[in-house]
Amino acid sequence: MAETLPPDRNRSAGKNRGGKSGKVADFRYKRPPQPDSRSPGGGREPRAKAAGSDARRPMRPVDKNGAGKNASGKPARTRPDLADIGAIRSATHGEAYAALDLGTNNCRLLIARPSGRDFTVIDAFSRVVKLGEGLATTGRLSDAAMDRTLGALTICADKLQRRNVRLARSVATEACRRAANGPEFIERVRRETGIALDIISAEEEARLAVLGCHILLESGDGPAVIFDIGGGSTELVLVEAGNEGSSRVPRILDWQSVPWGVVSLTDTVGRGEDSEAARIARFAAMRAMVTQSFAPFAARVTEAARHPDIRLLGTSGTVTTLASLYLELPSYDRKAVDGLIVPAGEMREISARLSVMTPFERATLPCIGQDRADLVVAGCAILEAILDLWPARRLGVADRGIREGILRSIMAAERQSERSLKALKSQRGNGRGGR
Repeated sequence: MAETLPPDRNRSAGKNRGGKSGKVADFRYKRPPQPDSRSPGGGREPRAKAAGSDARRPMRPVDKNGAGKNASGKPARTRPDLADIGAIRSATHGEAYAALDLGTNNCRLLIARPSGRDFTVIDAFSRVVKLGEGLATTGRLSDAAMDRTLGALTICADKLQRRNVRLARSVATEACRRAANGPEFIERVRRETGIALDIISAEEEARLAVLGCHILLESGDGPAVIFDIGGGSTELVLVEAGNEGSSRVPRILDWQSVPWGVVSLTDTVGRGEDSEAARIARFAAMRAMVTQSFAPFAARVTEAARHPDIRLLGTSGTVTTLASLYLELPSYDRKAVDGLIVPAGEMREISARLSVMTPFERATLPCIGQDRADLVVAGCAILEAILDLWPARRLGVADRGIREGILRSIMAAERQSERSLKALKSQRGNGRGGR
C-alpha cells in the first residue's frame, strides 16, 4: 500500500509475535506449473429488494431469481512494501499464487494465477475451525481447536501441492496473536503440514483487508470506513474521499483494531439465552462493550462522519450473512452478495430480529445454520456499534478481504521485482555498449 498506517493508539506493537512478515510456503510446493483454462467470475450490483418492516416477521427463503446482475470491477493496483517484497521468490509465467488466512473462527485458502493486472481463481477452500474457542477465558488455544485447525490446514497443504503452488503467503491473525501458545501452534503447523504461518499485526491485517476489497466502495465524494468483523478482533479503517471503483488503493487516514470479534465477544459475554429478556440484555451488553472499545476511534472521526456523503464497506461473515437474509436467499450465493449495497436501516432491522430469536430459530434460517447460530448475534452487536459511530445511509458488502489483499500484494511486488530486474539489465547493457 502506498501509505503507511498510523500507529494503533490502543494496541501495543509487542502484540505481533510473528516477527517479520513475508514468509512463504515450504519448498514442497515449488513444482512446475500446469495450464488451467478457468476464467474469472464477475462482480455484483445492488438489488433494491427489502426484507420487510416488521422486526418480528419470520425470515423466509424465496426464489433467488433476480437477486441481482453481475457487474465487472477493475483490478486493484498497489505499491508493494518491504514485507511484501520479502515474500517474493522468482516465479515463471503461469505458476500459481496462494493466500491462506487463518482467523479465529475460519481457515480460508485462495489459489490463483495472474491475469493481466488481476488474477483468476483456480481453487478455494473455507472451513469453520473455531481456533479461538475459549481463548477469551483461558488465554490459550485448546487441544480440540488446534486439532480441528490442523485438519483444515492439511487439506490446504494438499491443495497447494496439487495446484503446483510455488509462491504463497500464509497468515494467522488475532487468535494466534493473543494465545500464550500461539507461537507453539505455528511451529506445530509448520512441522506437520509444511505451511509457514506468519502471525501478522493488527495493522497489517487492516491494510490487507483494505487492499482486498476497496474496489467495491460505493461511488460518492465523501470519506469511507472499511471494516472487518473477524472472530477475535474487528478492524476499522478510515480512508480518503473519492476514488470509488478506482484501481488506486485509497489513502488510509486513521484506523483502529479492537479485540472483539464474533468468537471473543460471545465467549466473554456468555451464551445465556434462556428467555427473550435475557437475549435482549445480552445483546445490549455486547453493544455496550464494543461501543466503549470503539470510543477513541469514534472521537477521532467525528468531523469526517459529519460529511453528507459518507460511505461504508464491510468485509466479514457477519455482513455477508445479513446480506443473504436481506436478499432472502435459500442458500448462500457469493455472486449475489459480493458488491451488494444495502440500506443501513435494513441491516439494523435484520440485526434486531436476530438478536431476539432463540439459537434454534437462528439455526433454521438459510445462510446461518448451526455453525453461525451462536456467533451471528455478536456480529450484529458489532455492526450496530459501527453504524452508530459512522451513520452511513447504505452499507457495501464484500465477500473478499485479506486473501485477495495478499494476492494483490505479492503480485504487485512480483511485477515491481520484474521491472527492477529489466531496468538493471538495461543499465548494464547501456554500460557495456558505451565502452
